[in-house]
Amino acid sequence: MMIRIRSRDGLERVTIDNPHATISQLKSQIESQLRVSVQSQTLSANQNLLLAKTPDDWSRFTDMANPHTPISSLNLTHGSMLYLAYEGERTIAGPAVQPAGSFGRKMTMDDLIAKQMRVTRQENPHCELVSFDRDAANAFQHYVNETLAFAVKRGGFMYGTVSPEGKVEVDFIYEPPQQGTEENLLLLRDPDEEKLVDAIAIGLGMRKVGFIFTQTISQDKKDYTMSTAEVLQAAELHSEGDLKEWVTAIVKLEVNEDGAADVHFEAFQMSDMCVRLFKEGWFETDVKDEIDPKLSKMKKDVVVGVKDTREVDNDFFLVVVKIADHQGPLSSSFPIENRIIPVSMNALKDHFNRTKSLSFVKRISDFHLLLLLAKFLDINADVPALAECVLTQSAVPEGYKLLIESMASAS
Repeated sequence: MMIRIRSRDGLERVTIDNPHATISQLKSQIESQLRVSVQSQTLSANQNLLLAKTPDDWSRFTDMANPHTPISSLNLTHGSMLYLAYEGERTIAGPAVQPAGSFGRKMTMDDLIAKQMRVTRQENPHCELVSFDRDAANAFQHYVNETLAFAVKRGGFMYGTVSPEGKVEVDFIYEPPQQGTEENLLLLRDPDEEKLVDAIAIGLGMRKVGFIFTQTISQDKKDYTMSTAEVLQAAELHSEGDLKEWVTAIVKLEVNEDGAADVHFEAFQMSDMCVRLFKEGWFETDVKDEIDPKLSKMKKDVVVGVKDTREVDNDFFLVVVKIADHQGPLSSSFPIENRIIPVSMNALKDHFNRTKSLSFVKRISDFHLLLLLAKFLDINADVPALAECVLTQSAVPEGYKLLIESMASAS
C-alpha cells in the first residue's frame, strides 16, 4: 500500500506492507524511507498543517496523535494523501556509485528496464482542440492580471465536455483553496467542496477536463515553457484526472511588439510517456531551487536520443494543443470562490438585485453561484436537480425558488 506524503519538501511516497499498521508503524516507515525521525514528525490528514508555522501550531493537529490508532480506521487507502510537518533538517541518501563502463558488470533488471524507457517527443495530442468559454477565461485572467498583477501563481480546475473526436470545451473554472508564490503553487484542496463541484458538474452534463495555472512576471524572464515543479504538478493532476484528453493550460503575460503586455493563453497535454513515468515513480520529486528548472530529474537512467541520462528537457513532455473560444451555457459574473475576498450571502442579494430582468433559471446559470447554494443544499437530491434545471434551461420548481430568494433576502 502506497501513501502519498506532502511536506515542505514537496510530494513523496511511503510504502506500507501491512494495511492494518498503526500510526506508530507508519511513522517508523516514514523515518526509514524519508529520513525524518519519529520524534520530530507531526502527521495529519488536514492540509492546513502545512500552513502552521511553529511546533505549538502543529500540536493543534491531533487527528493522528495516538500512536496506537490503526491507519485503516482513518479511511486511508492506497494513494491516500497525508501532510507532514517536522523540525530541523533531514539527510537524503546520496546516489549509489556505479563502476564506470559496462565491462565485467552484470546487468540488473532495472538496467534492462531503463534501456527500454525511451523518452521521445509525442507529435499528436489526444485532445484535438481546447475551446474556452470567453466569460470563464476572462474571469480567471482578469483576477490574476488586475488583482494579483501576475506577481503570484494561481490555478484552477477546468470543467466542461469532451466530444467523441477529442475536442474539449471548458465551460467553467473552479478555483480551489491555494497558496501561490512567485515560483510555486500549493493547492490546499478541500475534498468536501470538490464533491459539491463534481455533483454540480454531473448535473450540468460536464466533468473535470484539465488544469489551468498562471506563470508570474518573474518566471517570464526564465528560459522554459514549464518549470520542473510545474511539470510534476501537471503530471500528478493529469494522472489523477484519468482522462486521455486532459488539458493543461498556462496563462501568462507576454510583451508585444509595441512594448505593452498582453495576456496569453497556451494549452498542452502532458505526453503519455510523462504520465507513465510519473505514475511509475521515475521522477525525482524533491525539487531543489538550484536545479535547472528546464530539466526534470529521473531516479534512474532513461534513453533520450542515443544517450542514457537522468535529466530530461521538460519540452519533451509537452504536446501542444490548439486553442479556440466559444460562448458557453453559463455566465461567470458571480464572485468566485476561495479568492482574497470571501464570497458571502450579500453577493447573492446583489446578484439577484442586478439580474431582475432575467428569468429565474438564467439568474442561477452561473457555476460559482451554484457552488455557494450547494453548501446549504442536499448534495444527492437538491444539487443535481438545480443543476439539471440550468442544463435544460427549464423552470425552477417553486420550492427551490422560494428557498433561494429567502437566502438572498436574509443577507
